[in-house]
Amino acid sequence: MSTDNTMRAITQDSLGGPEVLRLAEVARPRPLPTEIQVRVHAAGVNPVDWKTRAGGGVRGVLGEPPFILGWDVSGVVSEVGGGVNTVQVGDEVYGMPWFPRQAGAYAEYVTAPSRQFARKPATIRHDQAAAVPLAGLTAWQLLVDAAKVEAGQRVLVHAAAGGVGHLAVQIAKHLGAYVIGTASAAKHDWLRSLGADEVVDYHNVRFEDAVHQVDAVIDLVGDEHDSTSTRSLRTLRPGGILVPVPSGVSPDLVRAGQEQGLRVSGFLVEPDGHALSRIAALIDKGVVTVGLDDVLPLEQAAEAHRRGEAGETRGKLVLRVAS
Repeated sequence: MSTDNTMRAITQDSLGGPEVLRLAEVARPRPLPTEIQVRVHAAGVNPVDWKTRAGGGVRGVLGEPPFILGWDVSGVVSEVGGGVNTVQVGDEVYGMPWFPRQAGAYAEYVTAPSRQFARKPATIRHDQAAAVPLAGLTAWQLLVDAAKVEAGQRVLVHAAAGGVGHLAVQIAKHLGAYVIGTASAAKHDWLRSLGADEVVDYHNVRFEDAVHQVDAVIDLVGDEHDSTSTRSLRTLRPGGILVPVPSGVSPDLVRAGQEQGLRVSGFLVEPDGHALSRIAALIDKGVVTVGLDDVLPLEQAAEAHRRGEAGETRGKLVLRVAS
C-alpha cells in the first residue's frame, strides 16, 4: 500500500528477459526548483525499454540495475517546485522527461523539469497520450529537424505501422510529402487510411527494387535486420538523406553514402516540450491519430515487453498506471 512517501513502480534488479521486471514499493520522488511532480495515469512502452532491460538500449547511461524503465508519461501535475510558471497543480500534461537518463515512467509518480512536458492533447485519453511522446518526438525530430522534409518531397518510412512509423507517416503527410511505407500486407489498408501514398510489403518485395528517387529515408529498422539501412541507399535520389534510428550510423554506412553523393545522419531523440505542444495541436485538429495496439495494467509490464519484442504490434503498447 503506497504512502505519501512511497509509490508502486516496476523495477528490475538484474538484466535479462521480461521476467526480471517486478512490481515494488519505492520512494516517491519530490520536485526540485523548476521541476514538477506528475501523477502518472499511463506510461508508453517503447523498443528502447525492452532493449535497455536486456542490457542494450541506453543501459550505458542508466548504469547497472536496479532502475525503473519508461520515458513516456501522461498524467496530472500533483506538485510544483519553485520557479515553475508554465503549469500548475491539476493540469493534464504529457512528456518524455530526462531521456536518455532515467525518467522512471513505469511508476505512479515522476519528477522532471516543467519544460520537458506539454499540455496533454485535449481530445484524447491519457492512455492514448502516453503513446505519443517518445514516438511522436522521434518522428517529428527525424522529419523536421534531421531530414528537413518539405512539401513535394518523397519520403520512405520503414516499419511504417510501428509506434514511431505510423506517426511519421502522418507527420510527413502533414508536411506535404509523398509518403511510402514498408509494412506487412495486413497493415496496408490501415497505413493508407493514415495517409500513406504507397505501401510496400517487405515480406514479398525487395523495397529497393520497388522504391526509387526518394528525398529522405526514415529507417526504423536498421542494418541489424537484413541490411535495411545499406539497402535503403539505393532508393535515394542524389543528395538525399538516410536517417537510421535503431542501430545508429556506422563509418561504413557513412562512407557508402558519401561515395554515392548521399547524406547519412545519426539521430537520438531529445525531450522537447515545445514540439510536444505542436504535436498536441495536430492531434486535437484531427491531423494526427494515435494507434494503440493494447493497454495493459502496470503490473503486466513484463507481458507488454513480451508482446513488443515479438514485433507484431500495430501502433503502441501502453501501461495503465491510474484510472
